[in-house]
Amino acid sequence: MARDLKRLFREAFELPESERATIAGLLIESLEVEEAWAAVAERRWREIESGSVQTIPWEEVKAKLDRRK
Repeated sequence: MARDLKRLFREAFELPESERATIAGLLIESLEVEEAWAAVAERRWREIESGSVQTIPWEEVKAKLDRRK
């Protein structure tokens, strides 16, 4: 662990148990969210590569958004 991470761990370890549990839960949740986003990105990439979905050029998307204003 980098020195800053060790210091952060020591500081967190000194917190009351309920606050440590909250931090632990938030860290675990952040990993789960990252995994979920990675799964979505992978699935969408496969859809693009297989040709089952079509991409839309940014210029076209931007033009549609501009017309909504």
